[in-house]
Amino acid sequence: MLMTGRYATRTKWWDNRDFGKVDTPDGPRTWLLYESSPITIGQVAMLGGYGSVWAGKTQMQCNTEQIQRFGFDEGILTAGDESDIRKIDNSFRTRVETVNGMPTVRNLDSGKLAPGYPLPRQSNAWKPHITIMNDHCKEVGVKWQTVNPETGRAYGLNDYGPDVEQDYCLDFMERKQKEGEPFFVYHATHLGHGTFDWFFPDSGNKWPGTPIISWDGNEYSRIEPNITGSNGVYETHGTVTEPGLHSHVNYCDYLMWRYIEKTKQLGVYDNTIFIFAADNGSHKFGKGRVDQQRGVHVPLIIYAPGMTKQGRQDILVSFTDFLPTLADIMDVKLPGNYPLDGQSLWPYLTTAKNDHHDWIYSYKKGKQLIRGRKVLRDGNGKWWDVEHLPPDHADYREITDWGAVPEQYREEREKLLQILPKMDLYETEYDAPK
Repeated sequence: MLMTGRYATRTKWWDNRDFGKVDTPDGPRTWLLYESSPITIGQVAMLGGYGSVWAGKTQMQCNTEQIQRFGFDEGILTAGDESDIRKIDNSFRTRVETVNGMPTVRNLDSGKLAPGYPLPRQSNAWKPHITIMNDHCKEVGVKWQTVNPETGRAYGLNDYGPDVEQDYCLDFMERKQKEGEPFFVYHATHLGHGTFDWFFPDSGNKWPGTPIISWDGNEYSRIEPNITGSNGVYETHGTVTEPGLHSHVNYCDYLMWRYIEKTKQLGVYDNTIFIFAADNGSHKFGKGRVDQQRGVHVPLIIYAPGMTKQGRQDILVSFTDFLPTLADIMDVKLPGNYPLDGQSLWPYLTTAKNDHHDWIYSYKKGKQLIRGRKVLRDGNGKWWDVEHLPPDHADYREITDWGAVPEQYREEREKLLQILPKMDLYETEYDAPK
């Protein structure tokens, strides 16, 4: 089973770096994700008898306790805690220094100050920093992997993080197929996410180029990277694409093609479910925004053998649906008293059922967003007519005169207003239960 994106259900992860606290005999500490939402998709896979691997972006410290509490058998993870004190011999890092009273990025590869958002970075793309969890289920624990297992050399300029992650996952799939065990691959790719461009450190590029790929109508081909240089001065010799989000999206498509081809090679394509999603709206247009639904309206593509639905579907779906959907597919019974905000999408996909949610909800810190099929209340408290999706996904009509809209709009607004107070937990349940 394959899934791309990021899992979320009822948690107390209110916002980046905005976590609740729990009191302990040694003083307060962070109230962690797996403590407020103890059943994860990795644990669902374990309970269902699936071998599982977690690849890519984590946004957490790569220590044994935190990572292994999520229930995955194995993992290959890159640049979770970007300020991690464990350093490996890889110069593709940045640190933040105060220069003239302002936080400023220093490129540790060149030693020079550089443009960019003031955040310490480790490379998750070229010359990547790689962390392995339970390496091939032979070595238990978390460790830095500094050497490319195929070449026997330290990761260098021509090693690309998304390829390293996927190669591990493809090997995992092959091992599980030989063992006769179903598999679950959760690949939260860094592609599409902004980072630092070490090959062109003065450019301010947010999406560094990828290996060059091409599609001939039947299959992809990939040009082997040929990158030379050192200390902030590099030559890519025409083997790296131009920077940009479009290059990252194209490479995502290449990765998905490789996954599909692998399932065909293993003879399990007709028994594999593919789920592809993004985790938030794109940079500038949507990321972190609470106006309309820009921050939370993302792509979702599902392929599953036996699906009764084909093509674009006009229903409301939430990321909170993923956990109960996977539990349904894997035949895992969740405790009846376990709070779930989502519901399984599987009956909709595989039967004649023609609807799913009446409403969906999201938040950023204390700002709430809720929408039904006709109206949306965004995080700024404004109401929008969302019955029809505009071509630019953003030019909705704001509702300011409720007397000028159909009665069904007013009825739905009243229903949503009754739900909002039940979901407003930011002030009352920010910290761990007492």
